[in-house]
Amino acid sequence: MNRIAAILAFVMLSLTAIATNWQDNWKRATSLYIQKQYDSAAYYYEQVAALHPHNAEVYYDLGNTYYRLNRIAPAVLNYERALRVDPGHQDAHDNLTITQARISHQIAVVDDIFFVAWWRSMTEHTMAGTWATIALVCFLVALVAFWARRYTAGGGKLPVQLPGIMIFLCVSSLVFGFAAAANSVHSRKAVIFENDTPLMSGQQTKGKPAALLPEGTTVRIITDGGNWLEVSLPDNRTGWVQASMVTKV
Repeated sequence: MNRIAAILAFVMLSLTAIATNWQDNWKRATSLYIQKQYDSAAYYYEQVAALHPHNAEVYYDLGNTYYRLNRIAPAVLNYERALRVDPGHQDAHDNLTITQARISHQIAVVDDIFFVAWWRSMTEHTMAGTWATIALVCFLVALVAFWARRYTAGGGKLPVQLPGIMIFLCVSSLVFGFAAAANSVHSRKAVIFENDTPLMSGQQTKGKPAALLPEGTTVRIITDGGNWLEVSLPDNRTGWVQASMVTKV
């Protein structure tokens, strides 16, 4: 028992030390940022982000710091990460727009076809919990409707199609939910980190590139081939880039 108590005490002390450490680092980073020591501030913000990868404010602060350092790609990356954690973070959205305006030879954004845009909005990673709830409700309604029609006197008044409709909605919600859950685990966005990154027609380094992508461009990952990524550009062109030249959001 004494050994277990000692282990638990050690774990608690370690967790307390870690919590204190990241809070101190955040305060130190903010102080350095105010003093315009942006390189040092970025270092400590990175330490905090490593310990708290689901904190939008840390990524927002990092984005601001890299913007001050005129490092466009890391700034875009961290604003994108802030918006991934908190899609409603308006300051991150505004600063992302300002930062992207500084990209040399920025690729113009072309809106997706309506059904592609609809699918992406329905399968955003933040929607996973919503679809799971809808699927559960539809399944329960289907069970109640089936039971009522079979075992209660007034159940015959319910539409005969109701259980089937509810099951269809349940399955559809599960499909959306699984897609959203997959997006929550693996981000489908990445940021180009090397200026003039070649966009190739396939997974090869030889041949003439279809385009040279400017640093800071946000792309959407279509296929993850390990060393190569098939990506979609803001103007909906597609091609392959080397994974070493991008950083996933």
